[in-house]
Amino acid sequence: MTCRELADFIIDYVDGGLDADVLTQFERHLTRCPNCVRYLAAYRTSIEMGRRALVEDGDAPATEAGAPADLIDAILAARERTRTR
Repeated sequence: MTCRELADFIIDYVDGGLDADVLTQFERHLTRCPNCVRYLAAYRTSIEMGRRALVEDGDAPATEAGAPADLIDAILAARERTRTR
C-alpha cells in the first residue's frame, strides 16, 4: 500500500469499515511509514477537535444528524474527488 492509498482508506479505517485484506495492508504500511502514523494521529486529532468545537455549555457532542447538510455534502464531495484521482 502506498501513502496515497492509505490516505484514501483513512476514513474507513477510523470508522472500522475496512475489509480484512485492506486492513492488513493498511496496518502493515503503518509499521513502515512514520509519516503516515503522524498523518493518522493528526487526522484523529482533527476529528476530536471538530467534535469538541461543536460542544457548547455541556451540550452533547455533535452527530451526523446535527451537522449542517451543506457541510456533509462538501465532505462527501471531497472524499469522492480524492477517490477518483
